[in-house]
Amino acid sequence: MKKLILWILIFFAAVAISPLLINEKGYILIAMGDLTIESTVVMACIMLTLLFIALGLSMTLVRGSLRLGFGGWNKIAFANRRRGLRDFNRGIAAFILEDNQQAEHLFAKAAEPSRFTHTSYLLAAAASSKQSLRSNTNHYLALLAQEDNGVKGSGLESVLVTIKLLISQEDFAQARSIIDKHHKQIGHDARLLSLEIILSLQEKRFDYVIEQLVSARKQKAITNEKIALWEASAFYGAFNETIRKENNDSLAQRWHKLTRKLKHNEVILWAYCQVLAEQKITEPLNKILLPVIKKGADDTFLKNIRQLPISATDELISAVQKQLHNDPHSGKWLSCLANLAAKSQQLPMAEKAFNSLINLAGTQYDVIDLLNFSQVLEQQGEYKKANQVLNKALGQIGSFKNNTLVINNGNEQK
Repeated sequence: MKKLILWILIFFAAVAISPLLINEKGYILIAMGDLTIESTVVMACIMLTLLFIALGLSMTLVRGSLRLGFGGWNKIAFANRRRGLRDFNRGIAAFILEDNQQAEHLFAKAAEPSRFTHTSYLLAAAASSKQSLRSNTNHYLALLAQEDNGVKGSGLESVLVTIKLLISQEDFAQARSIIDKHHKQIGHDARLLSLEIILSLQEKRFDYVIEQLVSARKQKAITNEKIALWEASAFYGAFNETIRKENNDSLAQRWHKLTRKLKHNEVILWAYCQVLAEQKITEPLNKILLPVIKKGADDTFLKNIRQLPISATDELISAVQKQLHNDPHSGKWLSCLANLAAKSQQLPMAEKAFNSLINLAGTQYDVIDLLNFSQVLEQQGEYKKANQVLNKALGQIGSFKNNTLVINNGNEQK
């Protein structure tokens, strides 16, 4: 605009100057019907210049007034939205700082005006869930249910968080409804597959989980530790369900139908042993445990045997005593013998083995040994000694917690 005005001024200046250069003033005549306007070129240029200046001033004034009017209207009309956005941003900061009460309040307040309704309710539900406010969480999840829960509308991540919150609230029916809407994504997203397995375990669909574990093992994003936990829960539940609905023979048949690889999976084997021990099915249990004791190579499995609710332990004790005959100062065999004897109420044998274990050089016992030793002494009426052993066990537990705290603090500093 400025360049245009400048070129017009230059043009008219040239027009005004040119008659002077040729010693003529120049003359302009404009006739429109009965109206006749006469002027010199110089006067016409001056008038046009003044007209353009007046026009420019008028446009500046009009533009300023419009800007002021629209600015005021914008401040009034969108003030609520700006407050909502401000509350939403403050809520995110509070959520990161783990001030969940403040975060919940701000997200709930910002939901409607900020236009991030779905995200705000989702974060408010997460904040209230961390405070264990079940009713609040259910309220926000109910509001979420009224929103668009599709992948296109809110994104898969939002759907995953909603499902996770519903599972934590034990609203399995609603969680199942949302997962079923997105069942096509299960094979393509490890996170959704994980939630499907977790929900199915809660629904006691153990055989279905065992099938899904085949896909889970192929997902690099799912750790072996998670798969091991799911395997333990799924197979333990499946074995228990089989014996509850059918009989011991059906359980044995189910075990024999497993592939050799699955039978040698320590997690699955341990789940089977737990069910056998709980149901007091001694013969097949001993067939599994006796080879482990005779080989004596799997120290972890030997330690786990101490936690099985075994009552008929004579064969196992005999096998352990043979190992002790070859190595009388072995901590793992003394521990195994003491715990097996305690389970079968052979209390004098258990006390003798526990005493030998504690008197070994170094600390070859753990908290489980001390707790079981304390129970053995209590059952024999040796309360003072039982309290001493129990206090020693509690001291080890406290020491472990303190060491864990120091490690965590060190990691935070790093």
